Order: sequence, then structure tokens, then C-alpha cells
Amino acid sequence: MNKNPFSLEPEYREYVWGGAKLRPEIAPTAEAWIIYAGNRISSGPYAGRTLADISQAFGSDLLGSRAVAQTGNRFPVLVKILDCAQWLSLQVHPNDEQAKKLEGDGFFGKTEAWHVLEVEPNAKLIAGIKPNISAEALADSIRNGTIVETAQSIEVKEGDTLFMSPGTIHALGPGMLIYEIQQTSDITYRVYDWGRPETEKRKLHIEKALAVSNPKASTSVLPMSEIADGEVEMLTQCEYFKLETIAVEKSTAALDTLGESFHGLTVIEGQVQVSAESEAFVLNRFDTLLIPACCGAYQIKPLAKSRVLKASV
Repeated sequence: MNKNPFSLEPEYREYVWGGAKLRPEIAPTAEAWIIYAGNRISSGPYAGRTLADISQAFGSDLLGSRAVAQTGNRFPVLVKILDCAQWLSLQVHPNDEQAKKLEGDGFFGKTEAWHVLEVEPNAKLIAGIKPNISAEALADSIRNGTIVETAQSIEVKEGDTLFMSPGTIHALGPGMLIYEIQQTSDITYRVYDWGRPETEKRKLHIEKALAVSNPKASTSVLPMSEIADGEVEMLTQCEYFKLETIAVEKSTAALDTLGESFHGLTVIEGQVQVSAESEAFVLNRFDTLLIPACCGAYQIKPLAKSRVLKASV
């Protein structure tokens, strides 16, 4: 496989709760899928092919030894940016075992994490259930549509990270721009949709939600600490993914895939130049570059005060 990094064409989703920040000319745009199996490559020798296609073709050269050991040649993560102008539905995701049981062989659970990019004053999200709620009380609130009264509301600020384990009832609220990393899975069981009419594409999944919801599942808000210029800080990690942030203002950050995992870089502030092999790429805010695992060493040089998120396995 060619060792050079390459860029991806984002795919957009136009859900009812979206806003105008991702594509001002096409609103509502709810989500930009910036790193996932279906993305087409927009630069380099593999331009026009999908990430899924070259994952199958090149295996560990692209994905890395750690990723292939876990999920084979399947591209293992999905990274999105979400523009939340209205409440998203209250929803819950299964773990791997539950996904297989409820959906069949070949389905995977959905563990995810959120990083807050922008947040308006007093904006809130829902994550988990209030203390001392029994499984029976949770089930009753799901069935009778009073889950909002049972769920835990949380305020967050820019730079916060939240890890969301399967079984956690959750919803993002209006006034937020969110970076989300998750397992490559699109299994969502919708519990409550704020009175929106059910349609073929927006159904409630009460019985499946009852099967996977965990009243003891909760999440904690992980604030971001000060990062030294040129340093990398871990935001959250689990067996499925790792999310780090890189701050560069005057210093160049030196990184290395070590052949263990691809690195998915997304600029969330400023402008950087990424140099690897014989190529250099200039990335602006929300531009994404995929570094193949076989690339090895590369550098991130600031062209302005910048912050980059790095997704890997």
C-alpha cells in the first residue's frame, strides 16, 4: 500500500434536528460523517475508492495490527460532527452481544464518545438515569413516555469529553456542535422523540430499548486540561477506539503510527500542515486526513494556533 496520507469526502445527513453550521447553503444538515467505511477517498492513488474497499484490500497496512486483531479488515470506527439545533431523540445502543442477539450475525454494538466543539449558554444534554431509579421504574418510564423525567440532564462546556457505554440512555440538546467517535455500527433504539410523529425512517424501538437499557449505566464529563504546545493528550479510550487531542501553536508535533493503527486527524481550531513521506497537506477547520498505519512517522506543523483531534484504535 502507498504510505502517504489521504483525504476523505464527508457524507452529510439531513435529519430534522440539524442546523446550518455544517452546510449553511443546505439546512438542516445534522451530521457530517467524516471518517467511516463508506467515505470516498478524494486524494492520492486511491481517489474514488471507498475506505471499506481499501480496508479489505490492504488490511493491516491501512488499519494497523491492533485494529485487524480486533475486527479484521472491517473499518472499525465511525467519526461524525453533529450540529444540534433541536433535541435529538432519547436513544440507547446495544453492546456487541446484544446486537448479535437482537439483529443477527454480523451486527456490532455501539460504544461511543462525544467531544464538545461549541456550546451555547445553558445548553444541556441527557446521559444516563437519575440516581436510585430501579429497572422496573425505568422500564415503566420508557413504556409510558415519561423517560425525560427519569433521565439525567447535564450541562457541558467546550472541550468536555463524554464516554457513552452501551445501555446508557442519552440525547444531545440544542445549541451544541459535537465531534463523535463510535464503533462502526448504526444500531440506534429510539426511546422518545419529543412528540415528533413517527415515520418509516423515525420509528420508536420500545421493546429493543427495554432489552438493552441499563439504569446503572452513567457517564462522567471529562474536562480538557491545559495542553503544552506540541503535546498530545488522551481524551478517552476503550477497547474500540482512542481519542486524543494535539495542540500546536509554535512547536511542531511529531507522531508515529508504529504500524499499530491508522490515525484520523481532524482540525477543530486553526490551520496546520501535516507532512509525511514526501507529501505535505494543509488542513483548515474540520478538514480530515487519514494516516495509514504503514505510514509511520509524520509531523503536524502549526500555520496558526491550532488544535487537532486524533482518532485511532
